[in-house]
Amino acid sequence: MKDLAGRIAVITGGGTGMGRELARQLVAEGCNVAMCDVSATAMAETKRLCEVDRLPQGLRITTSVADVSDEEQVKRFADEVARQQDADKIHLLFNNAGIGGGGSMIVHGRDEWERTFNVCWFGVYYCTRAFLPMLLRADRGHIVNTSSVNGFWASVGPTIPHTAYSAAKFAVKGFSEALQTDLRINAPHIKCSVVMPGHIGTSIVTNSRKVQSGNDSDTMNAKEIAQMRARVASMGIDVAKLPDGDIARLAEERARRFLEDAPTSAAQAAKIILDGVKADRWRILVGADAERIDQRVREAPERAYDLDFFDSFAKEVGWKVGR
Repeated sequence: MKDLAGRIAVITGGGTGMGRELARQLVAEGCNVAMCDVSATAMAETKRLCEVDRLPQGLRITTSVADVSDEEQVKRFADEVARQQDADKIHLLFNNAGIGGGGSMIVHGRDEWERTFNVCWFGVYYCTRAFLPMLLRADRGHIVNTSSVNGFWASVGPTIPHTAYSAAKFAVKGFSEALQTDLRINAPHIKCSVVMPGHIGTSIVTNSRKVQSGNDSDTMNAKEIAQMRARVASMGIDVAKLPDGDIARLAEERARRFLEDAPTSAAQAAKIILDGVKADRWRILVGADAERIDQRVREAPERAYDLDFFDSFAKEVGWKVGR
């Protein structure tokens, strides 16, 4: 699918980050875009940015508020896409929505753990199920599932538990690989790619905090403070004597560093993804850090979770411990 003009693309998590940049770049190529997000405000800004340049006549950019972890909301989103785009088919499905949280099976609560897993895994599954009939009706289609380097390497640091997100991203990668055979046999006109980004500069840290707590404010509430306190405690740090203000500042600094210190921007990531789709690549690594960790894990899988393995890799690619 080298020519995207006139196609219809569905993007989950289109309000910020890679979802926003995918929308902007797809629109710039003349592709119709239907996006969903939990934030109507964020999607409105994405749509505004897409419309900064004059759009080709008749191009549609549509938005729907939907939580991809809720199958009924996903089905409603699919119905809205058909109505808003005035079409019974789509050509591209970007299962991009994701959040973090629930890193520890021991320290974090079950609700937070399952919230992360359900958005990152079931969101991919539900959306693929919901939009498959529309993909089948197209002359060609492409499913693009966002996994992560944490879909083949379950670590973001030697002192940071990372179970919920990693488990979900492993599921996304396995699902995408299994679809290679399933689609070839049963729907050969549809392709599937699995995207594995490294550290990309996005607002996922801030967005995850808001989604997990149900607080859309920039000011942390008591629940968010407690969640961050649990996260810091899960790293083996004594937080008993840390006041709430210090915990909030730690959260703010972590979000800032994740966004600003990333080696790859969201816009760069979106371009790599779209280039991979156009080249019909089923496996898309995003960022030099992703390419390097893929190589390192393949070379020494038994050492992948040793302390010195992470430290040497982080030094090599410029990751900061505790990112």
